[in-house]
Amino acid sequence: MEYAGYFASVIIGISLGLIGGGGSILTVPILVYLFKVNPEQATSYSLFIVGITAMSGSYSHYKMGNLKFKSALYFAIPSVISILIIREVIFPQIAATLFSVASFSVSKDFLIMVVFSILMITAAISMIRKNEPEIKATKTNYIQLSIIGFVVGIVTGFLGAGGGFLIIPALLFFAKLPMKQAVGTSLLIITINSVIGFGGDLYIGTPINYPFLLGISIMALLGMLIGSQLSKKIDGTKLKPLFGWFVLVMGIYIITKEVLF
Repeated sequence: MEYAGYFASVIIGISLGLIGGGGSILTVPILVYLFKVNPEQATSYSLFIVGITAMSGSYSHYKMGNLKFKSALYFAIPSVISILIIREVIFPQIAATLFSVASFSVSKDFLIMVVFSILMITAAISMIRKNEPEIKATKTNYIQLSIIGFVVGIVTGFLGAGGGFLIIPALLFFAKLPMKQAVGTSLLIITINSVIGFGGDLYIGTPINYPFLLGISIMALLGMLIGSQLSKKIDGTKLKPLFGWFVLVMGIYIITKEVLF
């Protein structure tokens, strides 16, 4: 199973490099089901893996001129605020067992995986649907961009997912960026959110297995390099529906496994 996990880690990076999102949503399920990491700890590990991988990709896009720093900051600052509120204030207060009905107990770990599967299914539907035609406009709506940034921060803080499937549409429709720039700027936002979220976890003393974490990150970085090179030759938007079907199957599998087994 570990070999499968390392192979899947490469896919995380390829997806992030090619379509600017999607791969991070696989990180927690890979850690939980293939590496048997506790779901709560997996959200911390995911922040590190996604953050360092997205950092590599954002640098590649910086060299290609695809980063829009002003839009990234308007999105990332409210994201960081909501991430820190979730991970440092709310998350530690959630009890290990939330409630019990008859012989069935709802735990924090169960809640994380069920919410994660719902997020995966939502993201998959977003990726499978036909892309809306790009709206041509010159004025960026920074207020709406910041509001969506705050919402994405809640998702990132609770689940350890980068939220690229939410960030890219926001950059397309509210920051009015072309697709290539939306992908690059999305990776920068994911980097900022993930690194600060992981730093917050270190601050509160979350235990970290660094050799394991670095091994997974190296494989994801390898995938990111592959994805960044492929993005120069392949239109990522054409592959997004195919990846969406894969994420949909994974999301249905997780919710079925957690609820029925």
